[in-house]
Amino acid sequence: MPSPGTILISGCSTGIGRCAAMTLQKRGWRVFAGARAEGDVQQLREHGLEAVQLDLDRSARIAAAVETVLASTSGRLDALFNNAGFGQPGAVEDLSRTALREQFESNLFGAQELTNRLLPVMRRQGAGRVVYNSSVLGFAAMPYRGAYVASKFAMEGLVDSLRMELRGSGIHVSLIEPG
Repeated sequence: MPSPGTILISGCSTGIGRCAAMTLQKRGWRVFAGARAEGDVQQLREHGLEAVQLDLDRSARIAAAVETVLASTSGRLDALFNNAGFGQPGAVEDLSRTALREQFESNLFGAQELTNRLLPVMRRQGAGRVVYNSSVLGFAAMPYRGAYVASKFAMEGLVDSLRMELRGSGIHVSLIEPG
């Protein structure tokens, strides 16, 4: 029986990303676990994962991670799990433009840039799966979490549009809403 495939997961230093990476590896997937900090990358490698440094706030780091993964897989990737992100706490009236920008850079713009770099690979293959990790706060607001809520609401709209645009391409787009 062939291996289930290859997947790149962002945000694997802790939580959902790490758990998904470990679980999929146990199920036979070839997992590329992305993390921002080099120490986290080393720790993931110690757990037997193929880890890459992946910082969604930096285009050059995104490009380097994609290049590393594709060089290791002869240019193939079956799935991408956009998991990385963080929550910027604070009252909306106290959020600076910089804080909002940082929230969107990590939670939305970086994830979409990573996806856009990998969609041509999946198109050439005629198949692929892209999963975005949103949140229950992607459709229900909460006080003092406005920046995070806004980034996840935006993600929901972007992903819904992408799903419609890719219909019939063999590339399937999903969004999950933990919480």
